[in-house]
Amino acid sequence: MRPAGTGQEDKGTTPMTMTTNIDGLLGNPAERANPPVWERLKGSKVMAIVWTAMRVWLGAMWIQAGSAKLWGAENSAFLHNDGAGVAGFAAHGTPAYSWWGSFMHSFVVPNSGWIGILVAVAEFAIGIALVAGVFTRVAALGSLALLFTYVMSGTASVCAFYALLAIVVLTMWKTSSWLGVDGIVASYRRRHHGEQHHLHLPWSRGEAGTVIGPVKTAA
Repeated sequence: MRPAGTGQEDKGTTPMTMTTNIDGLLGNPAERANPPVWERLKGSKVMAIVWTAMRVWLGAMWIQAGSAKLWGAENSAFLHNDGAGVAGFAAHGTPAYSWWGSFMHSFVVPNSGWIGILVAVAEFAIGIALVAGVFTRVAALGSLALLFTYVMSGTASVCAFYALLAIVVLTMWKTSSWLGVDGIVASYRRRHHGEQHHLHLPWSRGEAGTVIGPVKTAA
């Protein structure tokens, strides 16, 4: 303890000291390694077929839903009549939270015309992207965004299952997009531009998180 009136203040614990203490207690998250099984699943060419099947099937479901709105039975409810289907669903649905219900009534219902077109085009475009394996991560995120709005608006149905597939595709994007346009583009860039892109095999990382080389694993 410092004597009173000396004009010196005890600065206490500095942010640097706190960071050091936290690192000493919990460690640096950048130094944590994934379980070997997880790395094998992410890099296996055999599992890439499984992830690709999930990606293509999910894409086909989105194409089917989007086609129904663009050219099928739901066309009049989404592309015509000022988005009557969207307005009706937003006005009479069962939202998960009251604030979401307020958003549906104050924003979605008055703008149902262009929102209906946006939903129809988005579903179809996401489906095409997933089936072709192009912009795979963006398409998977788009899937989750649409499914989020559907669930929040009171539609459960198969949304949870679709969301699970989208999460798998997003998490395993290196191998889930290997058999697709993304994989072809990545391979081309690696061959012709010398860019490192470890799509086929997992890579080990050093303690600082730097790539130290490929690790060969069984498919």
